[in-house]
Amino acid sequence: MKNKIYIVGMGPGKEEMMTVEAIRALEQSDVIIGYTVYIKLLGERFSEKELRSTPMRQEKERCVLCYEEAAKGKQVALICSGDAGIYGLASLMYEVGADYPETELEVIAGVTAASSGAALLGAPLNHDFCVISLSDLLTPWEQIEKRLRAAAQGDFAIAIYNPSSRHRPDYLQRACDILLDSVEETRPCGYVENIGRENTVAEVCTLKELREREVTMFTTVFIGNSQSAAAGNKLITKRGYRI
Repeated sequence: MKNKIYIVGMGPGKEEMMTVEAIRALEQSDVIIGYTVYIKLLGERFSEKELRSTPMRQEKERCVLCYEEAAKGKQVALICSGDAGIYGLASLMYEVGADYPETELEVIAGVTAASSGAALLGAPLNHDFCVISLSDLLTPWEQIEKRLRAAAQGDFAIAIYNPSSRHRPDYLQRACDILLDSVEETRPCGYVENIGRENTVAEVCTLKELREREVTMFTTVFIGNSQSAAAGNKLITKRGYRI
């Protein structure tokens, strides 16, 4: 019988926003491994489990740790925020897994920030949309810029992940400048900070106003398409129904 590792998308971190399948996988695991912040977000529910963590930028080491613990006969769960297959560690686990053919992986879907943030704003992604991360840690900025321009040209609604950090405080501003080359400055936009956590903030604004807003790594930004509209504190992208 093969060793098995669950790769669990834990959503924003709040238990009520985890899937039943995710909670069941964590309950069945002996060891839960994840980024330090995500382990803390689990709270008391799983405090009796063996909890292991690694800091940021030790993603490969975290994956190897999962395989090493599974080789000891333990049931292992690797937790990722949102969905493990969307800017998570699912793909890296499969890459590293080439060296551990005796271990089986099972990916447990989670609620990604594009979905959970959109729900707080109303319906900003109710038609064709794309998700773009502004983090250039693993993707060159030139590639990110190309994707932003293509999304604007294709009139996609856009969800932006990782819009800012301590080391790149102006990246959302730079992204807005790129979009403003072809998108009107009054385009409805929105952003949600700390989704599903304490001090959640959801705001609607224009693209011009968004350019001047200060955001963090815990913010998800939404850019409407040409058919999007602000309705009070909600951002609505029309599906196209005749009413």
